[in-house]
This record gives sequence, structure tokens and C-alpha cells, in this order.
Amino acid sequence: MTVSDRVQMPSLGGATGWLNSAPLCTAEVRGHVVLVDFWTLTCINWLRTEPYVRAWSQAYQNDGLIVVGVHTPEFSFEHEVDRVRAATKERGIDYPVAVDNDYAIWSAFDNHYWPALYFVDAGGIIRDHHFGEGRYAQSERVIQRLLGVERELTSADGIGVEAQADWDHLRTPETYLGYGRSEHFASPGGAEFGAEFGERRAFELPDHLLLNHWALAGQWTIGPEEVVLEQAGGSIACRFHARDAHLVLSRARHEPVAFRVLLDGEAPGPSHGVDVDENGSGMLREGRLYQLVRQDGEVRERTVEITFREPGAEACVFTFG
Repeated sequence: MTVSDRVQMPSLGGATGWLNSAPLCTAEVRGHVVLVDFWTLTCINWLRTEPYVRAWSQAYQNDGLIVVGVHTPEFSFEHEVDRVRAATKERGIDYPVAVDNDYAIWSAFDNHYWPALYFVDAGGIIRDHHFGEGRYAQSERVIQRLLGVERELTSADGIGVEAQADWDHLRTPETYLGYGRSEHFASPGGAEFGAEFGERRAFELPDHLLLNHWALAGQWTIGPEEVVLEQAGGSIACRFHARDAHLVLSRARHEPVAFRVLLDGEAPGPSHGVDVDENGSGMLREGRLYQLVRQDGEVRERTVEITFREPGAEACVFTFG
């Protein structure tokens, strides 16, 4: 789709639920400029864009802008509406959110990315789109042009997991752990056990992890989108080069799961992430993205290792910033 295609905004009718609003249809938003924001609650790229989307919603709602969030889940646990509802509250999202568990709106827009922004004029025509992070000033100028206003751009400073990435030092890509998209798995013998995917198995950490490689220790089952800890004391290690290291976690048991994070074999101290303390202690309570590390001072190559005190932890993907 290009800006010149003059594509009509697709229907929102496929939503399986709505948050912060009664169900909306395209006819109800006609006459307004609409910003459609596709997101999923564990996506670090979306989390870093959300301060801007919130700021635009607040700055331009009296000028006629309607922001519509569309939550389309990436991982199975993200289908839980209560978890999506909690995420909207945690992120201060007060605009309407369509719950797109069946991917109906995603498919109607022929969307392929999180996050994705679609800019719709008052006549219901998609005038622009942007996929991923960045381009914030240009995106806000598009909103202003469609609204017919011109003023100073808003400011948006994310904190915690919403803080912008340290792009100059980011040298490790997102690293999926489930066998559907996994790469660079380094536990000894890991490359030879393809027939045992989905079966419980004991793993060990290698003596040395190469950059951008990861490994398991303990009793784990590797599923299509996550690794599941079967016995207390299991660990995941990853060698990375970035300021921030995050891990998307959920749990297969009802009770919370305590964990401890080590950085190069030691407590992280001032380099702990927002979800652990200086000693590296944290608690897995609900499915979401957990920030394990935010390097203090010089950003350099490190090894992060997370050990779970109880079974039932499920880990999906490392992301970095």
C-alpha cells in the first residue's frame, strides 16, 4: 500500500472485544481523523512508541483526532483479555482498544507488523502509514496536516521499558526461544535433538557462549513459541551487546515464580533492570515483558543468566535496547 493508493479504512467489525469504549465501526469515526495503532503487549518496539501515541491522543483529541488501538496477540497468553486490560491500565492508555484475538482487523488491513500506524483522514481514506519505531516528528506532522492545525510538536519521554533504545550500542537482535523461530541455540547437543522438540529434556550451559547465542540449563521442554521449565532451578543464559536486555515471560502455574538474574556471573548491582533489584531478584507474576538489565556506564558485551526457583516459567523471546 502506498499513500497514493487512496485505500478506504477497513472495517473494525472483527474485534472480539473492546476496551475503554463501546464497539466502534468505521461509520462512527467518519468525520474524524483516525490513528490506528496495531500493538501487542510484549512488543518492545511498540512499548517504545507508546509514549508518542499517548501524547498525540492527548494533544489532538480536542482537534478531532481519534486514536484506536488494535491489540493483535503474538503469543498465546496474550489472548487473555484481562492481561490486555491490565496492560492498557499500566501504560495509561485511555483511548479505545479493539481486542483482535482472531486477527480479523489485522487481516482486513493486510498488516504484518507490530507496531504499525495507519493515518486516516476525515473521509475515511488511509493517507499514510508507518511500521516500527522512529519517524515521530514526521508522523505528528501528518496528524497535524490531516487535522488542519499547525503548532509546536509534542514531547514524549519514555521511562523504564518505554525509554528509547541506545541504538549506537545495540548489536544483538531479538532472539526467539521456541523452536518455531529459534536461532543460535548453544546448549551442548542442542542442534541434534530436533525429533525431541515438545519433549522434556535435560540441558546444560556451554563453557563459553558466543555473542548473540543462548542456552538452557536444567529440565526444559522446548515448544513452538516458548521454553517451559519442568523442574526448579533451571536457567537461561544469553550473550548480548546492548544497554538493555528484556525477556518475555509467562507462567504455566498459578503461583508466582521467583527468579534471580546474574550479569557475567555476579549480581547486576546498578545495572539491574526495572523488574529486578540490585541483587538480581525478581518475581514472575504475570505474562509480559520483563526488563532484566539496563547497563550502567559503559555498554559492552555481557552474559545475562536468569534462574527460576520454581518450575512453570515460560520464556518466549529476548529483546534488547
